[in-house]
Amino acid sequence: MASILLKFTAILCFIFPFLLISSSTSTNANQNSGFLYDDESEDINDNEYYTLDSPYSSLRTKYPITKIRKGASCDAKSNNICDGVSANNGTSMLYCCKKHCRNILGDMNNCGQCQKKCKFGQRCCGGVCTDVVYNPLHCGKCNKACLPGVPCDFGYCGYA
Repeated sequence: MASILLKFTAILCFIFPFLLISSSTSTNANQNSGFLYDDESEDINDNEYYTLDSPYSSLRTKYPITKIRKGASCDAKSNNICDGVSANNGTSMLYCCKKHCRNILGDMNNCGQCQKKCKFGQRCCGGVCTDVVYNPLHCGKCNKACLPGVPCDFGYCGYA
């Protein structure tokens, strides 16, 4: 029994590294037909993109880029595709923060500028950290206004 267990453990020791290597994702950004992909970003959804207000093109891209995946890789020196780029009809402004494209008008960790974090109970509304717990103009989320005379309590209009 001990020899079978020893053989099984040895086989697993040889197979396990190959499984890890085959399941790892590529760290290079792939470009295809106007989209910028980044398999390394952990905070993105497969279907979430920023639609650029004007196409981006450079010597490195074969086709003009019209969409950038949220959290795509960037490099402030050589691959800076999101250096003050307007997206989503002016509702997003993309900057390269810690090697990832971030919307500084709505990112709580990069609000208004890279690495400016909003405090607890605040959201990034238009690049400004805003209280959404008691603010009747931004009650619970950005731009959700309560009716006139109705207070915002704990992020709900007229909670009491």
